This record gives sequence, C-alpha cells and structure tokens, in this order.
Amino acid sequence: MASLPNKNNLFPLFEVESANHIKYVSNFKDLISTPFEGEVNAIGWKRSLAGDFSEIVSKLQLTENLVAIEEKELQELQLSASGQLAREVILKDLEMLKKHGAKPSLNAIKCYEQDVNVPFFPTDVYSFHIDKSTIPTDTYLCTYFGAPSEILPNSKAIKKILIPEIREKLKKLYKGKEADFETFSAENFFDLHYEAKSNSSHIKLGVGQLWRLAVEHPESKVPACIHRAPKEKDGQARLLLIC
Repeated sequence: MASLPNKNNLFPLFEVESANHIKYVSNFKDLISTPFEGEVNAIGWKRSLAGDFSEIVSKLQLTENLVAIEEKELQELQLSASGQLAREVILKDLEMLKKHGAKPSLNAIKCYEQDVNVPFFPTDVYSFHIDKSTIPTDTYLCTYFGAPSEILPNSKAIKKILIPEIREKLKKLYKGKEADFETFSAENFFDLHYEAKSNSSHIKLGVGQLWRLAVEHPESKVPACIHRAPKEKDGQARLLLIC
C-alpha cells in the first residue's frame, strides 16, 4: 500500500456543529457515565490527539476492503516516534473500553460492502440507520484517520418505511399479508433505516473524538442515534474503533 502523507490534519479534528441532541464531555469517565436524557442521544469526548495515525494506516497490509486489526499486529508495526504516539492512544482507548465491559474492534476500511438486494432500499451502513439490541448497550466509535462518521438529529429524519412511495414499493416486493408486513420489515432491517429530511444537514463527528451513541433497546429512555458511515475518499482507508 502506498504511503500516506505524514499528517493528521487531512481531515478537520472538530467538525461537529452544535445540536440539541449532542452533549460534550472532557474525559472518559464522563463519557461512559453521563446519562442520555431529553433529546440527548449522542455524547462526544472532544480531544486533540497526538501522533501520526496516517502512518499506522500506511504500514498495514490491507488485502481486503475491511480488516480487523488485532492488538498484537498493531504492537508489531515498526513506527516512527509520531506513529508510536498514535499507537499508544489507540491501545489506551481499547484498554479503557475493555475495562468498561465493551468489546472494541479496530478496523482499517477501504470500503464497506454495499447492499444491492433491494436497489431502492439499501440496508448497508452507508444508509442512515439506528443500532438495535435486545439488552441495554451503547455504541462507541472513534475515527482516528479518514472520513468521519455522520449523524442526524432525529427531528431531521423520517423512518424510510413510513415514506408512502417507499412503503408501497416494499409491499409490492413483500406480497404477503398486511398484518405481517411489520414483521417482514423488521426481519429485513428496513425498520432501522432513515431518510434525511430536505432541510437537514449531516453532522460529521470529526477525527479523534470518542463517541457514545444511544441504541434502541428495551430499557432505552431516548430515541436511538441515527448515524451512518461516510463514503471513503478514493485511495484513503479509514482507521475506526467501534463497539
């Protein structure tokens, strides 16, 4: 893989605009303990990270479009002093999340697989969606390098299965009993996807910030956070922590 520029400012660190559903904290303890309440369903730890994360990406041997990087592989990379600083940041984030009980994964991503099964309704991660769980949990993510993830205020989005023309197309595809349509939608994850309203703007989560996003589960007190993966820039892999 060709070397990437030895800079971290290829992507702005802080791109997030002010929004009622976002709350900021200044440390990990507050990130994991601050409750979601009212409209707030996205909590971000704003920070400026030391180190060259692009060097880590340039040293990885990416034979697939998405590769999970094991800690051992990360630790074995031969890095400059700046690259080592970046590695220390990642290892510390992984350790903190594991101690919290999470199962973080560090991914190098050229691109995600796109859903082409239903052309008018893709259900891949490039589509705005929510995460859903049967048990209480949250989604954590941090983009260390590359295009950052995006979120939408819930008030600026509409569930796609509620859009009349899309719903009618799905019903033609389904061809089953009306009473079972909602089950069909849930089984195929159609009920988790959203369309941005015409007056909405996508909120980029920035590079280096560690985020906690609300998930839909039986005990959730706020609407789940609507988010999506960005389109990657040609030739530039993302480095993403997620759990």
